Amino acid sequence: MLLFSALAAFSPDRSPLVFALLAALGAVQVAETRIGALASVLLKLALCYLLIGVSGGVSSSFYLILLLPVISGATSFGLGGTAAVSLAACAVYVSFLEFLREDQFIPDDQVLELVLRSIFLPVVGYLTYDLASANQSEKQKAQAVVDELERANRSLQEAQAEVLRSERLAALGQLTAGLAHELRNPLGTMKTSAELLSRKVSQENEIAREMAGFITAEVDRTNSLITRFLDFARPQHLKLETADITGMLDQAITRFEREQKDAGTDVSVFKNYSPDVPPARFDAQLMERVISNLLMNAAQASPAGGVVTVKTLSDANEVEISVIDRGAGIDPKNLENIFNPFFTTKPEGIGFGLAIVSKIVNEHGGRITVASTPGEGSVFRIFLPLKGQ
Repeated sequence: MLLFSALAAFSPDRSPLVFALLAALGAVQVAETRIGALASVLLKLALCYLLIGVSGGVSSSFYLILLLPVISGATSFGLGGTAAVSLAACAVYVSFLEFLREDQFIPDDQVLELVLRSIFLPVVGYLTYDLASANQSEKQKAQAVVDELERANRSLQEAQAEVLRSERLAALGQLTAGLAHELRNPLGTMKTSAELLSRKVSQENEIAREMAGFITAEVDRTNSLITRFLDFARPQHLKLETADITGMLDQAITRFEREQKDAGTDVSVFKNYSPDVPPARFDAQLMERVISNLLMNAAQASPAGGVVTVKTLSDANEVEISVIDRGAGIDPKNLENIFNPFFTTKPEGIGFGLAIVSKIVNEHGGRITVASTPGEGSVFRIFLPLKGQ
C-alpha cells in the first residue's frame, strides 16, 4: 500500500479518480491470496483499463501498471494462462487506439514505441512464469527430500522398535524355556500323587476325591500353559516350500469356518484375493496357524453376523496378506504392546497368541503390522518376502 501511495504521490495526473483507482488496485493486490488468482487478475485488468483510460489512454504514464495482472497470471497459472493474460493486457493497452479523435494520430516515429510497450508485457510475463516454474520445481524437490526423510525416519523408528522387541522376546524366551523345564518335573509329581490319592481314598470321602480332581485339572491346565510357553520360546524349524498363498489361505479359512459353525457363531469370511500374487516360500502349517489365529481374533472382535475380510496384494518384493475386521478396534495406547507376550485384554487370555504369530512371521523373514481405529475395526497386515527365497 505504501508503494501504491508513492505512485499516487508522483502521478502527473492529480485527479481524485486516479487516486481512487490506484487505491483499489492496491487493495486487490493485498487481498489476492484471499479472493483467488483468477478474480484478482480480472479485477486488475478492469481497474488498469479504467486507470489508463482516465489518465491519457494510449499515451498514459501508467501503461506499465498492466504488468500487475501479467505477473499475477504468470505466478498462478501455467504457460497457457500466462500467454492468455499477457495477450489480454496487450489488448487492453492497444484498445485505446480506438478512442483517438479524428484530429489525433500516432506519429511515425512513435509507432515503434507503441510496439515496444506492447512487447514488454508478454516478455515480462514469460520471464516471470519461467522464474515461478523454477521456484516451484525447487520447492517440489525440497518437499520430496523432506518426505523421503520422514519415510526414512519412520522406517528407522520401526526398525529400532522391532530390534528392541526382538531382544525382549529373545530374553523372555530363554527365561521361559528354563522356567518351563524346571516346572514340568514337580507338576508331574503332583499329578501322579493326585491320581494315586484319588484311587486310594475311599468312595465315601467325597471331599478328598474332589480335591484330587481339582489338583489334576489345575496341573493339566498349567501343563498346557507351559506348552504354550515352550512354543513361544523354542525356535521354529521351518519347512519352507514354494506354494500358493491362496491355497494356504483357503485351507485356513475352511478350517476356521468349520470351527465357527461348530461353535454356533455366524461370522463370515469375505475373500478379496489379487490374481497376480505369485507363489512364495513358506511353512504352510505354521502360516495356516498364523492366519487361523488372526481370523479367530477378528471374529471375537466382530459383532454378531459380522464379516471378516482376507485380502492379498503383491509387488516385486513381497506378498501382503491382510485380515480386516469391523469390530470395536484397539485402544491406541495398546497398539505397541499387542505383539508382546503376556499382554492381553481378554479376561481369560494369557497373551501368547499374537506373540507367537509375530514370532512365526519374523522367522519367515517377514513382518506384521496393525492399524486400528476404535469403533471402526482393525487391519492386521502380514508381509512375506519374495526375493532371496
